[in-house]
Amino acid sequence: MPEREVELLAAALRRDSRDLNLYVNVLSANLADSLPPGTVRVKRRRSVAERVAGREGPVAELDVALGEQRLSLRMDRGRVAGEIRHEVRGIVLSRRPVGLDEWIDALARSLAEAAASNARAREAVERYLA
Repeated sequence: MPEREVELLAAALRRDSRDLNLYVNVLSANLADSLPPGTVRVKRRRSVAERVAGREGPVAELDVALGEQRLSLRMDRGRVAGEIRHEVRGIVLSRRPVGLDEWIDALARSLAEAAASNARAREAVERYLA
């Protein structure tokens, strides 16, 4: 995928990131629906009231595994912490904390690389570029 399309994908992923809770909820749902099973893992924080009401609760952690790269985004009291790990066969070779913008750029690049060989990842990219 050309660099320009990666930049457009990153811009699309970055869109509406001002409200972090809403952004992470929508992003996690879109990625989970678009990517192959097992690629996206979402952990939610549910209060007792949310459990009683049958609601899912807000996303506490979003974890996306694409190839040898695992991108994690954690939400805690309105703050976001990103982490990029390089893993081979479940063994973490490197771990780097990053800000939201760098995390989004890395996600866009990983999605673009996955789209080159995977139809569902290509659909996810096309959904964000539309």
